[in-house]
Amino acid sequence: MTTAIATPRVPEAIHRRRWAILSTLVLALLVVVLDTSILNVAMKTIATPAPTGLGATQSDLEWSINSYTLVFAGLLFTAGLLGDRLGRKWTLLGGMLVFGLGSLLSAFADSPGQLIAFRAVMGLGGAFVMPATLAIIMNVFERHEQPKAIGIWAGAVGLAIAIGPITGGLLIEHFWWGSVFLVNVPIVALALVAMGLLVPDSKDPNPGRLDPVGVLLSIVGLVALIYGIIKGGELADFADPGAWVPILIGLVALAAFVLFEKRTSHPALDITWFRNKVFSASVVVIGVIFFALMGVSFFGVFYTQSVRGYSALQAGLLMLPLAGAQMIFAPRARLVVDRFGVRATCAAGMALVAVGLFGYLGLDTDTPIWVLIVLGFVMGTGMAHVMPPVTVAIMGSLPREKAGAGSALNNTFRQVGGSLGVAILGAVLSTVYRDGMADRLAALPPALRDKAGESLEATVAVAGSTHNPGLVAPAQDSFVHAMHVVAGLSGGITVAGAVIALLLLPGRAPAGAAGPGAPDRAPARQRPAQV
Repeated sequence: MTTAIATPRVPEAIHRRRWAILSTLVLALLVVVLDTSILNVAMKTIATPAPTGLGATQSDLEWSINSYTLVFAGLLFTAGLLGDRLGRKWTLLGGMLVFGLGSLLSAFADSPGQLIAFRAVMGLGGAFVMPATLAIIMNVFERHEQPKAIGIWAGAVGLAIAIGPITGGLLIEHFWWGSVFLVNVPIVALALVAMGLLVPDSKDPNPGRLDPVGVLLSIVGLVALIYGIIKGGELADFADPGAWVPILIGLVALAAFVLFEKRTSHPALDITWFRNKVFSASVVVIGVIFFALMGVSFFGVFYTQSVRGYSALQAGLLMLPLAGAQMIFAPRARLVVDRFGVRATCAAGMALVAVGLFGYLGLDTDTPIWVLIVLGFVMGTGMAHVMPPVTVAIMGSLPREKAGAGSALNNTFRQVGGSLGVAILGAVLSTVYRDGMADRLAALPPALRDKAGESLEATVAVAGSTHNPGLVAPAQDSFVHAMHVVAGLSGGITVAGAVIALLLLPGRAPAGAAGPGAPDRAPARQRPAQV
């Protein structure tokens, strides 16, 4: 049985400034997560020929997003390991510095190729920032306060995803496209100063020998897997060799990673962690919830702008109910867990997300917009009661000195789930839409037919260039039908996630425990100091 000594006491000086430390970590988290969505509203401007934009092609635009995602997701696990080994404060500061440099370079890129490369630099910095924030929280808060701190952390993630399009829309309306990146620089500078002054360093006191083979296999596996997922979504065809070959390479590399880690005497990842059903179920639930979130974000933006005619800024504002619900309820989710237990809270949260997704089946081209606002609030409320408890379950299942690796796994599953959501649901959306428009597009010249079938935006553009406005209404109807199919699929997957939560997550935490995986019941101030 684990004794009270297993969890070290947080030194008094650090304990006193823990909430100020959390504020600086949230600031770093906001700027990194916000950047995953802020670029979307600048796409149209970047595609405009110089000097207004860069004259980027559709492929250029996709890879300006994907290069960030690819590097970010591929290096998350490695970055978390390095944080545990080298010190989380220094990996956090280094990551923020690289992220800020990448933002500055991206703002002044003078070609699409440069923008893609500089976005990859931003992804490199972000990969070191994201796991360090959560790992540091686990090392500056005592067990009993970790659920509240993680709730605030999770609420910040939801806020950043929602305010990205709003911020981007405001900047594009008043400044040039590079402002969506330049805005990061003063925030990064402020965060660097605050973190340098406030954040303590922490690391694994006994990191053991290096595992270069395991680290290399994890990078190859994750990068190849994410690349294949992105490529499959881009092609809307996962049977294409450009998609399935890298996916296969990634899965083989990750399988080799698992086998190697089981046999080596100094593994980068302790595979036995996954024997803990709470840990395994929690990372699966994280992946499922972000699969659903990124999927609805993907088709939701097109619905509000291309079908309902809202501007990019207005479309961003319509995301606020989802973010607002998370900000309100995520920090308070621990109170629901205390009363009803992790299992019931997470399952009910997943059920609410599913209700919101199934609610999209009732949306049409002229549905009152308040319905969409209500659905967003319902989904945000559901997510707020899933993310904090499962994150606490993941982090609480592991020793505090392995917080970086645990945080990296949490974020890796989230990123892979989100990438799968965009790629798979995007491919389904595209296929259903194209099939629904097949008869209408058959009347177009062959050279325009394929282009018009790429997306709703492409159909509208072709309708304008050929003076054929009769295509617009059928295109909108076909998109709404495709959105219904995707929403139903997302809802079904979320229901499956709720079942996993019911079957595998724990019920009530034992009396006196801080939450899942929190073994110690001794008062925090009686434990020996070590950070």
